Amino acid sequence: MELRDRRLYRSTHKTFEEYCKDRFGYSRRQPYLLMEAAVIFDNLLEKCDRSDHILPTNEWQIRPLSKLDPDIQPEAWEQAVESAKGKVPSHRIVKDVVQRIMERTKVPNTYQLGEVCQILVSPLTGKVSSNDWDEFYVANNDSVCKPVPAPI
Repeated sequence: MELRDRRLYRSTHKTFEEYCKDRFGYSRRQPYLLMEAAVIFDNLLEKCDRSDHILPTNEWQIRPLSKLDPDIQPEAWEQAVESAKGKVPSHRIVKDVVQRIMERTKVPNTYQLGEVCQILVSPLTGKVSSNDWDEFYVANNDSVCKPVPAPI
């Protein structure tokens, strides 16, 4: 993350994405997924029970935890380890645990169907998640904003 944040790639590449593609062969999205996983891993390392010593072994296992608040991630990981009978849980197990937690703590949708939502910038990429800059985001019944074509 320091490489990206301090723009240390600039001596050889214009963008961080170009650097990752040339250096590691990663697609545009992969470095950001790995950086997000590293932050979550550090959170688990810091807050999970040290006596268990069951930690994720790859980014794919951690990815579902990104949907949760950092304070809840360790609890979710420990539940996943428990579901896996004390072994490193698979992506599917972690995803199921996260889904149960999200259903239990679901915040009601305060938007009405068709209402324009605020477009949020990703804290990792510093960019809007859509490639189409001239889109509006409208709430649907699942509390999720979806792109719709901009009016002409």
